[in-house]
Amino acid sequence: MSAIEQAVAEQVGVVGTGLMGAPMARRLLAAGREVLVFNRSSTKAVALEPAGARVSPTLGELAMATGTVLLALPAGGEVTAALDVLVPLLRVGSIVVDTSTIAPHESRTNHTRCGSSGIAYVDAPVSGGPVAIAAGTLSVMAGGDDDALDRAAALCAAFAGRFVRCGTSGAGSVAKACNQLVVAATIEIVAEALVLAKAAGVDPALVRDALLGGFAASRILELHGARMLAGDYVPGGKARLQLKDIDIIRSLAGAVGVPLDAFSAAALRFERLVADGGGELDHSAVAMLLERDSGVVLTSSNEGET
Repeated sequence: MSAIEQAVAEQVGVVGTGLMGAPMARRLLAAGREVLVFNRSSTKAVALEPAGARVSPTLGELAMATGTVLLALPAGGEVTAALDVLVPLLRVGSIVVDTSTIAPHESRTNHTRCGSSGIAYVDAPVSGGPVAIAAGTLSVMAGGDDDALDRAAALCAAFAGRFVRCGTSGAGSVAKACNQLVVAATIEIVAEALVLAKAAGVDPALVRDALLGGFAASRILELHGARMLAGDYVPGGKARLQLKDIDIIRSLAGAVGVPLDAFSAAALRFERLVADGGGELDHSAVAMLLERDSGVVLTSSNEGET
């Protein structure tokens, strides 16, 4: 059996069934895969049983029951803790596909750690969010060894429309840091543009509509711009989680000596939002701070906020 055929045939263990892991598990099930799930909060794992998933009572039992593990965890610390349990119990030839957003140096350490036990590890962070997973259009940026990338690509085909092989171990995490840099800076710029339009006496909704037909168009202008105009900050991506990404980007930029002036300004706004109690809001809620600072209200639903 080839590596790809083996990846398709094996039961998949999904560790972390939150905002991203749960829809990934659902897509794998819909693709005909057998899926075993584990989450520290068992309620989130049990919620996948009606879709056909089996719940593992412990992470260790999941490790012993599968040779393919998909991680969808919040940060590097949680990934390390999971690997503490998984690595000693996974059989030689197993693979860990880590979709978590963690620092490149953490991914390289995990690759070495897994490799020393005969386990493949691919850093495969993703972009697009739950909506893209549900549509099967998620973007995966992956780093690892060629054979492991083949297996990871076969696994991710169930929920991803794009799987880009970025290079060796850690390259996927570098790509994700670059993605988050663009996301953070663009959210800030979109908020500034809409508030500027309103302050200048022009309907920001019409300005957004005009920009969507031009060179300034972006998914962030489309989706987060609409959030800002509606004052709808129910989280897709929570603002507090952006701080982890900010730390990763700063660390990477510092290590290679690249100044990130535009990003730095956006990062300060996100930090203010969290410090002001907005950590559980969607990260597009940075627009609220611009409204407050400028005295301009984008939407009447935010009047009590500014």
